[in-house]
Amino acid sequence: MAVTKDKTSDEWYFDENEYILSETDDKGLIIYANDLFCEMAGYKLDELLGEPHNIVRHAEMPRIAFQGLWDDIQSKGFWTGIVKNRRKDGGFYWVHATAMRKIAKDGKTTYLSVRRVPRRMDVNSCISLYAELRDKE
Repeated sequence: MAVTKDKTSDEWYFDENEYILSETDDKGLIIYANDLFCEMAGYKLDELLGEPHNIVRHAEMPRIAFQGLWDDIQSKGFWTGIVKNRRKDGGFYWVHATAMRKIAKDGKTTYLSVRRVPRRMDVNSCISLYAELRDKE
């Protein structure tokens, strides 16, 4: 895994050929996190398991963005977008996330999230958009 920190800010990066993976139960509690998720978030696996996925929610993410996420997952079964996440040490990282609902044969619902490196132009667009949305909250 190639995880690096920007020398001039608190932003962290991961290799564009890798994916952050996690799964939550129907209450949003983490039941699986891959090694890259742990490393990027700055937590050990045992610190993440059983915790709400929003443990990595960055304060600069507008609440309406997550309302859209849940609306889309409930209506379409998935959501895709750019998210700014917070690390345990206060740093941050951007991801292009796809979250989806998974319904097992027994009817049990879990939620999968796959995150990859976002395009910088998409991050830059979201920085100003998210600031506008936060101002309206």
